[in-house]
Amino acid sequence: MANVVVYTRATCGFCYRALALLAKKQVNVEEISIDLHPEKRAEMIERSQGGMTVPQIFINDKIIGGCDDLMALEYQGELDKLLSN
Repeated sequence: MANVVVYTRATCGFCYRALALLAKKQVNVEEISIDLHPEKRAEMIERSQGGMTVPQIFINDKIIGGCDDLMALEYQGELDKLLSN
């Protein structure tokens, strides 16, 4: 199973939507809340090459992007392939 990391904020609807899709797929997710761990925000921005918004989603250390990017992979039939690696 893939290593999935999602940077989130507590009040982010897009974060909940992305996490819900990953939960539906029974994926173990390391969720990093930048609300609870503000020091992780700089890490998120660096890892995502400048991504300032949440969620920032990584699968096997590859930047996926945000919720819309994750949903696009799902609709294109590519998400399951990424998650199976």
